[in-house]
Amino acid sequence: MRSIETISPDATTAARIVRGYLADVASRWYGRPATDAEVDQALLDEPFDDLQGDTGALFVAFEDGHPVGCAGVRFLGDVAELTKVFTSPLHRGRGVGSELLRAVERSCRARAVTTLRLDTRAELTEACAMYERNGFERITAFNDDPYSDRWYRKALRP
Repeated sequence: MRSIETISPDATTAARIVRGYLADVASRWYGRPATDAEVDQALLDEPFDDLQGDTGALFVAFEDGHPVGCAGVRFLGDVAELTKVFTSPLHRGRGVGSELLRAVERSCRARAVTTLRLDTRAELTEACAMYERNGFERITAFNDDPYSDRWYRKALRP
């Protein structure tokens, strides 16, 4: 059975699933398995401790009590930014990412957020396809993140 929960970034489960996300992304970036040191550096470069309270939220998907995916959101007034979207490789293609997106969207609507946006890389083909299936549209860059080459937005209806 699958569930989606909002958890504190300080929780052990949060650290474990976000570390899995960063290891996956870094491995794709380097074209080889990322080292522990590279993942540690990514954690320093991309903190997620603000994904709680008034500034954000961290959602984790669980199957049979085990974390299998995550999605974070930063609240920026009537705009929110999606971050740390990940489904563990063994659970991809089963709707986990889309369920996490719906949880994020519900949270945004409850805060009167009208636009959800994100940046990513084209090589993350599964993620790009999922965003497009879920109504995100490609837009021009809204930041200068050196690791991003694709930007998306979705208008949220009440």
